[in-house]
Order: sequence, then C-alpha cells, then structure tokens
Amino acid sequence: MSNIGFRINQTFSRPDDSLVESFRDIPVANICDNMGRIACMDSSIIGYGKRVVLGVAFTVRVPANDNLMLHKAIDLASPGDIIVVDGEGVTTHALMGEIMFRYAISRGIRGFILDGCIRDVDSLEHLDFPVFAKGVNPRGPYKNGPGEINFPISCGGQVVHPGDIISADKDGIVVIRPEDAPSLLIKAKAQNVAESVTFKEIANRTINRAWVDEFLVSKGAEFLK
Repeated sequence: MSNIGFRINQTFSRPDDSLVESFRDIPVANICDNMGRIACMDSSIIGYGKRVVLGVAFTVRVPANDNLMLHKAIDLASPGDIIVVDGEGVTTHALMGEIMFRYAISRGIRGFILDGCIRDVDSLEHLDFPVFAKGVNPRGPYKNGPGEINFPISCGGQVVHPGDIISADKDGIVVIRPEDAPSLLIKAKAQNVAESVTFKEIANRTINRAWVDEFLVSKGAEFLK
C-alpha cells in the first residue's frame, strides 16, 4: 500500500546529459518566450550566491517548516541534480543553511530551488553555490516529517516533475519537460540568433521599427496632435 504523504521514490528517468547541457548558453528569458511565456517560476524565488544553474530536477515536498525529507534528498540525489523543494511557500522558518549547503556540494549537487526560506546566506558568497529561495529567516526548521521525494510538486507556481530540466539565471527559473526539450531547443537557439542580428542593427542604426506603428494602426489606436 502506498503511504501517500510519507514516501520516497528512489528512481526516475533522467534526460541525457547532452540534452540538458545544450541549454547552457541560452538565457532563461529566451527559453520561456518559446514556451508561451508561462513556464517560469514566480519572481518571489530569487537567487543567492551563484545565480546561474542548469541541471535535472530532484523533487522534494516537505510540510511547513520541516526539513526531514530534504536531508534525505541530499543523501539520495545524484551529481548534477538540482534539488527542487515545495516548502508550501512558508517563510517563518529556514529549511536549510550552511551545513546542508556544504554537504550538498560534497555530494555533487548543482544547486537548490526552494519555495521556502534559507539561512546563512553570507556563506553562499564564498561557497560560489547556487541557491534560489523565497526568502531568508534565521529561525531553523523541525525534523519530524512527513514529506515526499521524487513525486510531482509545486514550486514557485510551476509544476515540477522529477527529471525535468531546470535552467536558472539572474532573470529567474524555467522548467522544461524533457519530451519538449528537443523542439524547444531549436526555437530558443533561433531566437538567440535573431537577437544577435537585432543588436547589430541597433548598433548600426539600421533597425526597422515600422512594426510598432503598423500594429498600433491595426488596433485602431488614435494619434492626437
């Protein structure tokens, strides 16, 4: 019988490393633009320390202010994983701090994304380790459970499945389903190229802005003098 709410899924399908790495030099904004602009986490989850990370989601769901399953997740996650935590968005206690950051680094974890709080943020500056969280609170967590590991969660307003590709930079965090990644990659790379052309046109003062007025006219905008 499945013990819903207190269970650990020890295996899940991970995308190929080459597919994940192909998103490394593509800005989060360009990825999200090609996903209907609805695939980014809420801006309340911000970066501390190193603010760029790319990897595979290892998901954790914990009750408010409790990090028992987060501890177990660090023990189980593979090198290259990003541990993504549904902490119910509660900000009254931190879910982790420097001891857990250091242990995760020793395990090869690429970073953390938490819909909850952290502490010991100064340590992240010299650890050069990416952690994205909803806030900071010095008050520590409890360790009673329950919780779940590697089941679908909600984090920053996005559904995250174990094995999803996570890309984060200074603009924010985007969630990519592996089955969508190949076609998405083509579109996002094409946008990168198109933007490079636009940058050159701006520098050369050859950019064509006629589309702005054409669109306004199509909407019936009134131009007053």
